[in-house]
Formats: sequence, structure tokens, C-alpha cells
Amino acid sequence: MTEENDLTTPSFNQENTVKIYSKRASWRFSVFFSPVFGGFLLRQNLINSGRKKEANLILLISIVFTVATILIVNNFHTKGGSFSYLFNMVWGAILSEYFFKKYFPSDNYEYKKIWKALIISIAITAPFLLAMIFAPAG
Repeated sequence: MTEENDLTTPSFNQENTVKIYSKRASWRFSVFFSPVFGGFLLRQNLINSGRKKEANLILLISIVFTVATILIVNNFHTKGGSFSYLFNMVWGAILSEYFFKKYFPSDNYEYKKIWKALIISIAITAPFLLAMIFAPAG
């Protein structure tokens, strides 16, 4: 009979088994789409790690960030989107540098591919962009 060696069995903890979107993905989605998209990626990470209450809080915070951006940028009455990108960068940095690090402090996670989230984000954003481009001037 052979004895099993306990030292050869791999040890897994919850952090190693959870696949999440990276901090960089959350920041980039916040900048190029809006903080809601980056917040949704972070929310999905929290749901996958079993933190549903925190996940809903992150989604609410990212919605507040997006609404604040809209209100602030509309008060400047500018045609360019540079203010939008500036605010999206700030809110994305808060989501990725503060909240992401708060809930996922270590770097020993396996990261998900962003393609599915990217396709969904483009599908949601494209009709709004097309409406802005082809809307009658007035």
C-alpha cells in the first residue's frame, strides 16, 4: 500500500478560485464609456467573490459618479468631451485605486477576459453615439 503525501496536494483558497476583471479594465471602462461601466465590472467581481451587499453599493456609487459628471459637464456648456474624460478618469481612479484595492488587496487572482463586457458596452453605447451624430442640429 502506498501512503498519500499531504505536501503534494495543492492548497486552494477562495481568492485563487475567483476569476475577476482587472483593476486596469475597471479604470479603462470608466474612462472610455462611463463610471457605470467600470463600476459594473467591479460589481461583477464582488458578486463572484460572494459580496453582494458591497456589489450593490459599488453600483450605486458608480451611478452617482456618472450623474455627477453629467450635471457638472452640462453646467460648463462646452461642446468638447474633454471635461467628461477628465471626470471619468477621476471617478475611474477612485473606483480602481480605492474600492478595487479595498476589496481585492492582493494580486493573486486569475483575471477574466474583457471581450464579452466590451461587446456589451459597445452595443449599449453605439445607439447613443449614433443618435448624437445623426441628430438634427437645432
